[in-house]
Amino acid sequence: MTDQVISLQAARAAKEKAKLVFRHLGQICGIGITRQGDSYAVKVNLETAPDKDTPIPRDIDGVPVIVHIVGRVHKQA
Repeated sequence: MTDQVISLQAARAAKEKAKLVFRHLGQICGIGITRQGDSYAVKVNLETAPDKDTPIPRDIDGVPVIVHIVGRVHKQA
């Protein structure tokens, strides 16, 4: 990954691909776009961590991917 600035348009396109890539890696709680300095990145929240032998993409089409294991999401009162 270079120090290039990632546009919002590129992040949106990568987000759509991330939906396909990550659906096989675990229960997705959410996929969104986040700022990273002057650039954008895709943020993926998973309920549980994938198997340790499962490769997790660090970028999609040059757009950084940030993965957080957030646990089960519950509706609040």
